[in-house]
Amino acid sequence: MNSTRVLPSALVMAGLLLWSSLAMAGNQQEEPLANSVKSLMQKSVTDLAAPRLLFDSEQTAQQWLQEMSLRLAKRMPDSQYREDFLKSVYYEATRAGLDPQLVLGLIQVESGFKKYALSSVGARGYMQVMPFWVKSIGANEHNLFDMRLNLRYGCTILRHYLDIERGDYYRALGRYNGSLGKPEYPNLVVGAWRNHWHYDTPLKLNIASQ
Repeated sequence: MNSTRVLPSALVMAGLLLWSSLAMAGNQQEEPLANSVKSLMQKSVTDLAAPRLLFDSEQTAQQWLQEMSLRLAKRMPDSQYREDFLKSVYYEATRAGLDPQLVLGLIQVESGFKKYALSSVGARGYMQVMPFWVKSIGANEHNLFDMRLNLRYGCTILRHYLDIERGDYYRALGRYNGSLGKPEYPNLVVGAWRNHWHYDTPLKLNIASQ
């Protein structure tokens, strides 16, 4: 699939005005990156592989897709777009070593599944990615309102924070939201994951209670 495309400015602005009201929008803080870390993150966000569901069998993959699609239907009525979105979430999350259901919980809290969500500090799209990341690890033509690209950046960034925090999901989620040390945001994301998106998968996450 085509990776990125710059949307007409009028269309982008219309989307921004429509989806500008958010409850827990992201505010990742810009920090210097080691060259080795920057190189790995740059490689991650330039991946052009088509999203796919990596399950033990096609039947298992379709069961997951159908179940997640039912849960998301009210928020995302277009069935074809919803399927593409879920496949992309699954692919981008698993390649980053993240639970796709946890990523869905994060998206629910960050943007309410609104593609053109824009926070007061400029975080953009489904996973509320801050624009400085494009300059740091991406390319000028990268459009953070592009669905696949936004998910790729978001999962890459969360993986980076998780590595910094040595697997501590609460601290990594706090960094992602720019609220490190405060329990509200991590609790909301983990709560959304467990209450709305939990699904038995091969991935096992070490999330301690807080």
